[in-house]
Amino acid sequence: MWWARSHLRAALSLAAVPARGATPEGAARRELSARPAPQEPGMEYQDAVRMLNTLQTNASYLEQVKRERGDPQTQLEAMEVYLARSGLQVEDLDQLNIIHVTGTKGKGSTCAFTEHILRNYGLKTGFFSSPHLVQVRERIRINGQPISPELFTKHFWRLYHQLEKTKDGSCVSMPAYFRFLTLMAFHVFLQEKVDLAVVEVGIGGAYDCTNIIRKPVVCGVSSLGIDHTSLLGDTVEKIAWQKGGIFKHAVPAFTVLQPEGPLAVLRDRAQQISCPLYLCPPLEALEEGGQPLTLGLEGEHQRSNAALALQLAHCWLQWRDHQDVGKLKVSRPSVPWPLPLAPVFQPTSHMRHGLRDTEWPGRTQVLRRGPLTWYLDGAHTTSSVQACVRWFRQALQRSERPNCGPEVRVLLFNSTGDRDPAALLKLLQPCQFDYAVFCPNLTEVASTDNADQQNFMVTLDQVLLRCLQHQQHWSCLDEEQARRDLWRPSSLEPGGPAPLRLAPRGPRPCSSSSLVFSCISHALQWISQGRDPIFQPPSLPRGLLAHPTASNGASVLREATAIHVLVTGSLHLVGGVLKLLEPSLTQ
Repeated sequence: MWWARSHLRAALSLAAVPARGATPEGAARRELSARPAPQEPGMEYQDAVRMLNTLQTNASYLEQVKRERGDPQTQLEAMEVYLARSGLQVEDLDQLNIIHVTGTKGKGSTCAFTEHILRNYGLKTGFFSSPHLVQVRERIRINGQPISPELFTKHFWRLYHQLEKTKDGSCVSMPAYFRFLTLMAFHVFLQEKVDLAVVEVGIGGAYDCTNIIRKPVVCGVSSLGIDHTSLLGDTVEKIAWQKGGIFKHAVPAFTVLQPEGPLAVLRDRAQQISCPLYLCPPLEALEEGGQPLTLGLEGEHQRSNAALALQLAHCWLQWRDHQDVGKLKVSRPSVPWPLPLAPVFQPTSHMRHGLRDTEWPGRTQVLRRGPLTWYLDGAHTTSSVQACVRWFRQALQRSERPNCGPEVRVLLFNSTGDRDPAALLKLLQPCQFDYAVFCPNLTEVASTDNADQQNFMVTLDQVLLRCLQHQQHWSCLDEEQARRDLWRPSSLEPGGPAPLRLAPRGPRPCSSSSLVFSCISHALQWISQGRDPIFQPPSLPRGLLAHPTASNGASVLREATAIHVLVTGSLHLVGGVLKLLEPSLTQ
């Protein structure tokens, strides 16, 4: 730990400057990127993104809003005011033929599957999602592709000037970051005349700013779990109430199998407003009598997302063909279900190809390059990390090659917000990592040259100290595991569940085999050791390898036949890694 603390001090002295007017006691309040001064709007993409970033809310103000917020309904009322000031009315959004999707995990993958299926029918699609991985324009897509820098720039300034022109003394001139992008997406989709828009909820549902949509064609709820507890509540039932807030009168909605408590909440929410809510049959039911479905996204948990996407797409197509979707022909299962079971149908060739060809970067994504295999998954909740671990271990099993030389497993992790990093790290332990690497969600220590990477929500000191806490949690877990191993019986208890077995491991490094780096670039430089054929940065700054773990690990990594790297804990971390490993994503 002494090395990590000294490295932190060095990183702070090189990478951050005191905030303007900071006192000696407050000198640690440094921002990740210098906030740009107000300027005359330019017409360059980066200028637009820098101006957009000024709408980010600093962390202290966000906490104040959480403490002082009154009726959350006022958030939607404010969004309607912004919409009107932008030149649209809520009725205009009815033209977009929207599929509205919420959930705790898998909602982005569900949206990606749904959009790709419907695009395969020759429809012009819009897709609004969050967060972005590399560039903010990824959040607004036409026909599956992020809008161009030119289109983003044109629509940004048009909306920005309209909101400036309509401000008065009784309102804030500009909406916050996510609200602005939501408004911008609506304008883009209307002006580009899309046939339909797939809209992913930001946080929650009931009071999310996307919920000004009043007449979606169909709604979906993916798997529920614990996340954003400070905003949504600390139980799955409270979170389910928020998610069910997107239900609308007489608009069909679908959900996947949930635990009994939250499923009952969703059912009650739907019944209160006469929303027909259906439970998706498992994907196996739609495969009966036909060929198995192939998914473009890896992981067993994606089958649930694909099942929901098929129902959403099928319902939307029925609506387009002027069929009554208010009361679907439901299945009659042999056992009672808590909700009516949605139709079982034979997926069409368009649906099959849509599922097969779906790409959704940063979610169960694998990049194989030379001796390195990068496993990228932005899992950041307990349930999603559990799914990530299952996927990673199964992928390791498939890649096992006997007698091919030493292999090394590396974890690259970060966690942000109000999530419990100790709980997430404990779930990752069974993967038997040789090294654990922690770094902030910063591509470089100073990211002012790339507006898409700017973040005013936290300070540099905060994110680096959080990484040190992650390292401490990992070391404690390692020590606990070592003590358990001393007393573990030589055989499993009779009748106990058989574990997912990985290949026998050679001698593993000691429990101190964890490192903290000040940015993603430095972490990738150490992990790859110049062996990734695309990622070939300059050598690490001298002194970063002075710690025995770093220098010994470098030798191990250079000599390994295969290096398996799991990147998880944060979609923003995955995005920063993709930016470096896939330079084409920034073009």
